[in-house]
Amino acid sequence: MSALKRKRSLHLLSTILAGALAPCWAMAAHAESAAADDAGADALPEITVTAERRAESSQKVPLAIQSLTGEELARTGYTSVTDLQYTMPGVQYDPTQGAAFQIRGVGSTSFDFSNAKSVSVVVDDVVMDGQRANGLTGLVDIERVDVLMGPQGTLFGKNATSGVIAVTTTRPKIGEWSARASASFGEHDERILNATVNVPLGPIAALRVSGFDQAFDGFGRNVTLNRKVGSQHEYGGRARLYLEPSDNFNLILSGDYAYHWDSSVRTPVSGQSAAVTAILNELGVYPGPKSADTADSSFGQIKTEEWGTSLRVNAKIGDHELTSVTAYRVTGYDNSTPASLTPYDRYAYIPFNLGQLDTDKFSQEVHIASPTGGFLEYVAGAFYNRLHARQTQLQWSTGGQPLYNAAGTPLPTLIALTGAIGEAGNTSLFDSVNETMAAFGQLKFNFTPRLSLSLGGRYTHDNNSQSIDYVTINPVTIAGYTPNFVASSAAPAFNNGRVKGNNFSFRIAPQFQMTDNVMLYATYSTGYKPAGIAFVGNKYAPYEDETVKAWEAGIKSEWFGRRLRLNVDVFRSDFKDFQATILTQIPDGSGGMINATVIGNAGGLRTQGVEGSLVVQPMRGLQLSGAVTYTDAKFTDYVYNAATNYTGSRLTNSPEWSGTASVDYDHEFGSGMGFKAHADYAYRSEYWTVVGQPAYSNVAGYGLVNGRLSVTLPNRNVEVGVYARNLFDKYFSTGWQQYGPLGLLHYTSPNARRTVGGFVNVNF
Repeated sequence: MSALKRKRSLHLLSTILAGALAPCWAMAAHAESAAADDAGADALPEITVTAERRAESSQKVPLAIQSLTGEELARTGYTSVTDLQYTMPGVQYDPTQGAAFQIRGVGSTSFDFSNAKSVSVVVDDVVMDGQRANGLTGLVDIERVDVLMGPQGTLFGKNATSGVIAVTTTRPKIGEWSARASASFGEHDERILNATVNVPLGPIAALRVSGFDQAFDGFGRNVTLNRKVGSQHEYGGRARLYLEPSDNFNLILSGDYAYHWDSSVRTPVSGQSAAVTAILNELGVYPGPKSADTADSSFGQIKTEEWGTSLRVNAKIGDHELTSVTAYRVTGYDNSTPASLTPYDRYAYIPFNLGQLDTDKFSQEVHIASPTGGFLEYVAGAFYNRLHARQTQLQWSTGGQPLYNAAGTPLPTLIALTGAIGEAGNTSLFDSVNETMAAFGQLKFNFTPRLSLSLGGRYTHDNNSQSIDYVTINPVTIAGYTPNFVASSAAPAFNNGRVKGNNFSFRIAPQFQMTDNVMLYATYSTGYKPAGIAFVGNKYAPYEDETVKAWEAGIKSEWFGRRLRLNVDVFRSDFKDFQATILTQIPDGSGGMINATVIGNAGGLRTQGVEGSLVVQPMRGLQLSGAVTYTDAKFTDYVYNAATNYTGSRLTNSPEWSGTASVDYDHEFGSGMGFKAHADYAYRSEYWTVVGQPAYSNVAGYGLVNGRLSVTLPNRNVEVGVYARNLFDKYFSTGWQQYGPLGLLHYTSPNARRTVGGFVNVNF
């Protein structure tokens, strides 16, 4: 993208932030005195978070936090937790190579089962660390989402070297009957249905139940099977029982279930052989960066089922609060992602590529918090987590020959890419256990009413293991016949491994309250990710632990009777032995090579930048907001081998600039009717999806505009409106892959097209 276009795209964001800085500083004294007089209905609502295990104003926490309420999230029209990347600058989601979030440019994506996530998704205090699990498919009945930037661990159950995405769902309300339902219908057969009911159960209990069903059609087509590519269907629900028998004791018992299905598979872009290209063109498929069509004889699809339960108990012991969070979760992930591109009687490469992953986890956290307001405040706790993953993966290749000849006779021999020479079996079986135990705590010294210092620490012990075995799956149920199998790679030198590690991480955070509404803070923190065991192309490939040292300094401020909120921070994180994901080549059994992902340690990585956010409420009913992030994330030392040096290259999926801007207007007429309007804009500059910044993996910078208009009936019980996502129909790809003889493939996103529709919300 040219510099001129980038400047135009960022003009709104930079103007809002820069234009507000000067008058804010110049009028600090006036704002301070006006706060007491003008605060009220015209003021911005206070944002309450639990980033330090206490309910407190986000403006008082010495940490960069981005927050969205459930209502704000609903106005964007997004429906998946992965869409949070379009609402908060500095947050990215990579759907390829294992799928994971990144914050401030940093995150690891991997198919390896012992690799911990750099960004933890935490839902109602439960860490969702299962591979291919986010713990929250439908964004229904959300109270708020808080993104904690930078290393976390001294106060959260599981270490996270890049940050935490903390989602809080709405707690049941005692003594209140209420119901809410929403229905949206739009282009591409989109439907978004959800409902929530709150039921009081006497004077001490309440039950809250929510459910959702959402779906849309894809915009690509499998021309051989005449089915759409990129379609999606999700449904599920959550139930929470709240019990408060006394002011000193309460508990919440939660259960949730979610189902996800999609047909978002890789489709061809370029680099296919002349023969394959001719076949595709003959069938009406024309590979290109904006094409999502394919002609594979098998239908690629992914299914995920996830359920879990948790019990949160809170008890007051004198002036202290003791909290226990117990959780158990199960995930099933089935993928069928064939890679041939054409009908099997014309050409085939890997016609059978299926995996079945099952994970289960148990976690227990307990922490105690002192009362606030004294010279010393403290939080102390312990955490245990055990994650078990078991996956069968089969990849059977023809080596580039048609699977069937002209007479319909199948190929007698298939190459078992997931077998091993000298081993019986045509399928790989992976089994891993990741176990962690930790003790954590924080002391806060309030030296004066305005000056304080927080000291946090965490000691962690990790015990991670993984094994590989080879089993035989009946090919008749997969291929429809019984071929002979030959393996493409030798068996690993070791078929199992275990790594243990101990680490002490800490955090130092002084803060100074300049005025009641202006706070300065700084932090120095360290973080850690445990080592792991990987198997790549049957090669035993352990990797070392990852550590980080991070600095952050910022200002949090509110002005003019809390009608304007301005937060700015600068940050830098230096990683050692960063667990990077790269592509390596393994034999495909036919004399060629195919790319596979591997985790390796990069000697050094640095990410640094500036973040700013501004919210203004110039008049009742009108709110303007903007946020911008500049991120410089590069490898400072990464020599992969004698011929490959990635030092100086940018991290994958890490745009230099990202930003958001939004406007909301809400007005009620004298008749009781109301009018609401919302518009938001999200921008990110160019980035690369593969380590080393190869040109083919470049994603050009782009911006997305969403809008929403509605009217409300008297008493605001009914709202009717229209919405548009990606109003200007901006196309973009989300990932690129070089896949051996199949050439360049890519992934597309349902957000890369315009969707217009209508909705109805009803509240009782």
